[in-house]
Amino acid sequence: MALTPLACVLLLLSMQCYISTLAVILKTTNAKPWVNEFESIELSCMIESITTSNPRIEWKKIKKGEPSYVYFGKEIAGDLEKRARIREPASLFILNATRADTADYRCEVTAPNDHKSFDEILISLTVRVKPVVPRCSVPKSVPVGKPAELHCLEDEGYPRSQYQWFRNKEEIPDDPKSSPKFLNSTYTLSGETGTLKFSAVRKEDAGEYYCRARNEAGFSECGAQMMEVYDINIAGIILGVVIVVTVLLCITVGIFCAYKRGYFTSQKQTGNNYKAPAKGDGLDYVRTEDEGDFRHKSSFVI
Repeated sequence: MALTPLACVLLLLSMQCYISTLAVILKTTNAKPWVNEFESIELSCMIESITTSNPRIEWKKIKKGEPSYVYFGKEIAGDLEKRARIREPASLFILNATRADTADYRCEVTAPNDHKSFDEILISLTVRVKPVVPRCSVPKSVPVGKPAELHCLEDEGYPRSQYQWFRNKEEIPDDPKSSPKFLNSTYTLSGETGTLKFSAVRKEDAGEYYCRARNEAGFSECGAQMMEVYDINIAGIILGVVIVVTVLLCITVGIFCAYKRGYFTSQKQTGNNYKAPAKGDGLDYVRTEDEGDFRHKSSFVI
């Protein structure tokens, strides 16, 4: 007896339903969850279909391509020991997540009594880390018209921090032309590196500067530092140069005059040009170790 098209469709549907009831099927509510450091997170692994009453459940952590067990033999293992537990039927609940927990996690379920006896699901966990207080470098004083650089850096935050600079508690825009207060400023600001560069500072650029490092987990700021901008005293510099040149000239003339008058000439008496005094009766002169120095001793004439 030939089957009608409708009967074929019904037969296929019934076979599909039969096979699905004999297959283990997993699903998750979030394949790419995130959590702030030191908070809790659940990696969802739900069994949508299964007939085996006691399936084998395993969790593996995959970091840099290397898998390691975090749940095996119904026990938490590895670096999640004492920091995680299984929530029925197969979800992994992590307590006090740390930056080291950022990785891929694979939920594996084996059901021997099912027609499709194995299924797995991959979950990518990101642990966000709040930035620490950045290290800020601000020059204390800069002359008008000269270049200046301000630096800001921190390397603990994850994802990587972005940077903002503030002057007198007002944010410095990335583009100076976007704000009337900074319209005439000649600077470039990099939010990626945290560097603020002035090509030529103005008097208006003086003030208290501080930097903020931020990411999705939060932000941190360094303390404010004062940058002074001063005018270069050209007249003072010229006067100082004149005074120094005058002093050097006077010293040179004084030394020359001293040489002319013989103040720096000296004659040393040596053993070759020193004339010993004439010997007297009963006295002998003996040279000592010091050149030109003589002492006498008594001698007896027999």
